[in-house]
Amino acid sequence: MTTPPQPGPPDDAPQPRSTPQPDAVERLLAGLRRHPDAPKDRTASALVAVDATDRLLLDLAAPELAGAAPGDVVVVEDRFGALTLGAALAHDLDGIRVHQDLVTGETALAANARAAGLADRYASLPLGPEAFDGARVVLLQLPRSLAALTEIAEAVAASAHPDVVVLAGGRLKHMTRAMNDVLAASFDDVSASLARQKSRVLVARGVRPVDGARPASFPVTTRVDVPTGAGRVLPLDVVAHGGAFAGSGLDLGTRFLLERLDQVAASTPDDAPLDGVDLGCGTGILATALATVRPGAQVVATDASDAAVRSAAATARAAGVRARVRVLRDDVGSTLEPASADVVLLNPPFHAGAAVDTDAAHRMFEAAARLLRPGGELWTVWNSHLRYRAALDRAVGPTTEVARDKRFTLTRSRRR
Repeated sequence: MTTPPQPGPPDDAPQPRSTPQPDAVERLLAGLRRHPDAPKDRTASALVAVDATDRLLLDLAAPELAGAAPGDVVVVEDRFGALTLGAALAHDLDGIRVHQDLVTGETALAANARAAGLADRYASLPLGPEAFDGARVVLLQLPRSLAALTEIAEAVAASAHPDVVVLAGGRLKHMTRAMNDVLAASFDDVSASLARQKSRVLVARGVRPVDGARPASFPVTTRVDVPTGAGRVLPLDVVAHGGAFAGSGLDLGTRFLLERLDQVAASTPDDAPLDGVDLGCGTGILATALATVRPGAQVVATDASDAAVRSAAATARAAGVRARVRVLRDDVGSTLEPASADVVLLNPPFHAGAAVDTDAAHRMFEAAARLLRPGGELWTVWNSHLRYRAALDRAVGPTTEVARDKRFTLTRSRRR
C-alpha cells in the first residue's frame, strides 16, 4: 500500500533557525578588532576587543535570546561589537537595535560587522523611544556614570515591553551597590549573577508602573555664572544629558580657560568674522560662551559622545546662539575641513575609564593642527603635571604659557 504524501508547511512558513556551532561563535569573537587600533606600547590586555563581561552577558542572556524575534533585542554600549555580533550569530538574530554613546563604538561595530558578514543584522539608533519601543531583551555594558545609567534605565522603562529583561554587565571593580538602586527605581525585580572572571551581571525585570506620564531625570538644566575674562560673568543655562562629562556644572579646567576668554584672538574685533572649534565640547559651555561674547563668531562644537552633542545643542539653544553654534558628533573633528578654523578651544581628557590615558589629548593636538589655518590659535587647558607644552610645540607650533597654578596650565599655540 502506498502511503499518500503528507502535507508540508507552506512555502512562506518561518523556517527553523539553525544554531551555529560554538566554535563558529568563538572564531567570531576572537576575530573582532579594536578601532582605532591601540598604540603598540600598550599592554596585551588593552588590545582585547572582547572581555569577560561580554562573554558572561552572552552566556546568561542565551535563554532569552534563543526565542527572540526580529526587533526584540536591544544592545547598549557595545564597545567593539562582541554583544551585537555574538548574539546575532549565536542565535541567528535579525533586527537588533544598538545604541552606543561614542561614535568610535559605532565605527568599530560597523567595521567588525562588515568583516564578519553581519552588517545587515543590526541598526544603530540614538538613545530614545525608537531604540527601545517594544523591546523584550536589553543587553547593556554598564556605564561608569550613575547619571548615564539612570537615563538609559528610564529610557528602557518608558518604551520597552512591560516584561522586558535587562541584563547589565560590568567589571567588579567598577560596580557599586548604587547601580542596583538605579535599576530598582525603574524595575520591580533586580538581582545579581554570580561573579565570573571578575565580572558580574545585574538582571532587571518588570517595569515599574507609574500613573500618567513617566518622569525623566534627564536632561537637567543648571544656571551657571560663567567667567569670560576681564572680570565679566555670563549667566548660562547649562543643559546636560546623563552621559555628559561634568554634568550641568562647570569643571575647574574649563573655568580656568574661560577666565582668559577675552584674550582669545584678541587682535580680532568682537564683531569680526571668526571661525572657532570647541574640540571635545562636552555640554558646549566653551562654544556657547565664545559665540555669545563674539557676535561675529561661527563655532563648531564637536564631540564623540552622543550625550555631549545633544547637551551642547541644548545649551547653545538656551543661550540664543544655536544659529551660530554647529553641533557635530565625530571623532576629534575628523569630518571637518582642514585649515578651516581661526581658533580651537580644548580641554582634553586625561582618563580612559579609570586609567590615566593621554593618547586622546595627543590625537586632539594633531587634530587641532589640521583644523587651524596658518597663524590660528589653539588654546589648551591641561593638568599641570602632564607637561604637554613640548608636545604642543611639535604638533601645532610655537606654544606660550598664558596662565598656570598648582592644578592647571593654559597655553596658546600658534599654527605654523
